[in-house]
Amino acid sequence: MFESVKGLLAEHGALQEALADPALHADAARAKKVNRRYAELSRIVAANSAWHEAQDDLAAARELAKEDDAFAEEVPALEESLAQAQEKLRRLLIPRDPDDGRDVIMEIKGGEGGAESALFAGDLLRMYMQYAQSKGWKVELLDQNESDLGGYKDVQVAIKSNATDPSQGVWAHLKYEGGVHRVQRVPVTETQGRIHTSTTGVLVFPEVDEPEEVEINQNDLKIDVYRSSGPGGQSVNTTDSAVRITHLPTGIVVSMQNEKSQLQNREAAMRVLRARILARQQEELDAAASDARKSQIRSMDRSERIRTYNFPENRIADHRTGYKAYNLDQVMNGALEPIIESAIQADEEAQLAGLAEG
Repeated sequence: MFESVKGLLAEHGALQEALADPALHADAARAKKVNRRYAELSRIVAANSAWHEAQDDLAAARELAKEDDAFAEEVPALEESLAQAQEKLRRLLIPRDPDDGRDVIMEIKGGEGGAESALFAGDLLRMYMQYAQSKGWKVELLDQNESDLGGYKDVQVAIKSNATDPSQGVWAHLKYEGGVHRVQRVPVTETQGRIHTSTTGVLVFPEVDEPEEVEINQNDLKIDVYRSSGPGGQSVNTTDSAVRITHLPTGIVVSMQNEKSQLQNREAAMRVLRARILARQQEELDAAASDARKSQIRSMDRSERIRTYNFPENRIADHRTGYKAYNLDQVMNGALEPIIESAIQADEEAQLAGLAEG
């Protein structure tokens, strides 16, 4: 596997030269992609240097140990350091998801459980917003459909990062959140204190950097306008500002009514439509890819139950990785990092196993 490092080091050098060329920065989209790739390869370059340094340190200690027993005592620790450096480099050489550096569009939809599901959708939105804040990300509300008792029947947000390192991108972390989230608790509407089980769905799409990335023929779009509505279906706008766009070739439908301007709603709908089309294209590529390249944790089945939030026991459990903890109160306040890290590690382990078999 480490033979591939040579080519990556050469690519890193070429990108370094490209970034020094002012002509590159005249094309913002291309410069962004080059910066992302350079940041990704910089981590491999640093890990490779650390690996070679650990090899040299161990070799020197072994040589000096022949004449001085004090150096022999250092050998076990240096062997451990070398093993850790090698493992870090090995993990960095796993084929990366090309979308890791992208921002995301997230949709949270109420499922089974009626009003309680909508309330939990609001809780999940707050959880993700708190997590985004802890990462220094920006959250932009695109559209919302509030329920009568609070919460959301569905809500869509864009989550953005200024990080150039793809490993710190929004998609790199939140791509594992898609699926069915199950909540077990006593609803506010429950008068006898019984625990209910409800579900809320989360969809996550990598956002398109530039509109030109996804070609959309205007003749393939069916655009309807109508008056926006609030909880209970009452009209909240006297003009036809809400927009529904149907992409005829794929059947994808996107509706937006959050803004008072029809133009703004249309622009937001197109952002979501591009993200969904990009995700559809990636699903098709993943379906055709080898098992070693497919994510083992990020299922394409959006009906899959991925996590349970048990409030009476203060327990959070991820059904894909086996992660379990009794700090649900902290998780709901945005402490998601350990859960997400468990998904990243499980995904990497599965991919390493697939590469070894190959």
